[in-house]
This record gives sequence, C-alpha cells and structure tokens, in this order.
Amino acid sequence: MNQNSSSFQYLGLEFVRVTELAAIAAAKWTGKGEKELADKAAVDAMREALNQIDFSGEIVIGEGAKDESYELFIGEKVGRGNGPILDIAVDPLECTSSVAFGRPNALTVIAVGPKGTLYQAVDSYMKKIAVGPAAKDVIDLDAPTKDNLSKVAQALGKDISEVTVAVLEREKHNGLIQEIRASGARTQLFMDGDIAMAIATSLNDSPVDILMGIGGSTEAVIAASALKCLGGEILVRWQPKDETHVKRLNAVGITDFKKIFSAEDLAKGDDLAFTATGVLSGPLLEGITWSDHHVTTHSLVMSSNPKMIRFIKTHHHQS
Repeated sequence: MNQNSSSFQYLGLEFVRVTELAAIAAAKWTGKGEKELADKAAVDAMREALNQIDFSGEIVIGEGAKDESYELFIGEKVGRGNGPILDIAVDPLECTSSVAFGRPNALTVIAVGPKGTLYQAVDSYMKKIAVGPAAKDVIDLDAPTKDNLSKVAQALGKDISEVTVAVLEREKHNGLIQEIRASGARTQLFMDGDIAMAIATSLNDSPVDILMGIGGSTEAVIAASALKCLGGEILVRWQPKDETHVKRLNAVGITDFKKIFSAEDLAKGDDLAFTATGVLSGPLLEGITWSDHHVTTHSLVMSSNPKMIRFIKTHHHQS
C-alpha cells in the first residue's frame, strides 16, 4: 500500500464512518441486558457499511466461524471488490457485557493493513504486556513483575509508586495484582476491554502506564496495529486456557507456546490503520450521547504511514 499515504488516509476516514454506525447501533442496547442483540446490531451495521467502501477486504480477525449466526466471520469478503486488497481485523463491539449492563469502556474497532500484514490469530488467550513509546525497549515478558515495573518507571521518569498498571479483573490475575501492589505500583482494574487499555498506555495524559495479564489473542492483534501507529509495544505469548484451546491451536499448526510475539510480528510493516468509536466512555474515548435532534460520536483514527492520530467528534443529525 505504499502507493500511497493519501489513499490510506482516505480509507481511514471511510472506516471511521463504519465504526460510528456500528457504535450507534450497539448503543441503543445499553443497559438492556441483551449482549447478543447489542453485538448483532453492531455486526449488521458494520457489515453493511464496509460493503459500501471501494476496497477488497478479507476478515482475518473476526468474531466467529462461518457457520456461527450473525458474526463477521474469518475469511469473509467485504468491500465492493475494487481498490486496495486489505486484511481486516474487526471487533464490532468490544465489551458486549459492558453495553448490556451499562458499564464503562465499550468500543467498535477496525484495524487494517495490506494483505498478509495482520497475524491470523486463532481465538484463544495470550499473556500480554503493553507499554508506550518511552518504555518500549525495556519490557520483558519473562521478567519478574517488579523488574518490569522498575524499568518502566525509570524509562518514564517516575517513581515506581507513580506507575499505574491496567489489569483485567479476573481471579486468574490475583497473584499478578498482589505482585504489582507489593512492588509499590498502582493497579487499575477493569472488567472488560483490553484493547482500549493497551492503547491507553501510549497516549499522552493517560492514567495507564502499562497493561499486564492474560487476554484475548484477537484483541492482541488489533491492539498491536494501534500501538504500531503510536510507537508503543506489546509482547505476547500463547496461553491457551484448557485442552480444548490447545487442540484448536494445534489444528492450525500452532504448537510452540513459548514463542514471544512483538507488535511487529502481529501487525507487520508501516502501512497500518486503526479506527475506533466509543460506545460507552472509557480510557480511550467518550461514549455515545443522545439529544433531541442528533447523536454525538467520539472516534479515533490512526495510521502508521503517514504517522497520524486524529480524534473526531461527529454530530449525526436525526430526522
């Protein structure tokens, strides 16, 4: 896609319309306890909008297999079939439970790159550590928690007591949380949404300095695309939760569970773009707001070539 940056910027702005429409559709289900219907609304809106754009896309990170109800499935072709050929990674509604129960931090997300760019991660789990540009060269997935936090603190020019670590609030992370607190660092626990938290580590004035813990593999690829645009880093390793996940990974030839992947391994090259729209407010974006005559969305558009970060506030007038 080196042909060029102007066309890639244009596509980034096209994709923001897709995430906006998906976010608005999902937001209508906020607090109604129907996470499947919220997800379906986002998927339907995203698919329809993607198919109106001049490009040839293939979903390489999606929400399900072809035989699963309404998901944007891996291998699905999207776009009008002309224009650039792209890998598409989507999360039509990250944090479906947040929308269903009216909790913070829900997004609609798209990451794109030229064909062969995005790692086709099977849906399982990975151990992760993510940081912003200043600390990208000091993290080590195998290092003790305190060592990583000490090095990140030094890279950021902070005392370790001033470092904030985002951790998904799960029982499996109880030991990690104790180690963070024992080091003197702060924890920011969250219920869902590690894409937003991973990206937040690379934003100025963010309350989060580092993401640690185990989370979804597909989210790792999407986050890596954004972090490449921002200059941050994410290191991950497969960590299947049970034998079913081991067999799922083995079935596609993944047998090495010791290999560490970097952001460059997950999202290759410099021609990447990332787009997200907030559904419910979180560390990355404000959520949807409604008035009598319009809906307001807050979105983020980034590309790695050219290096661009754009926050967009849009009023969608309702008839």
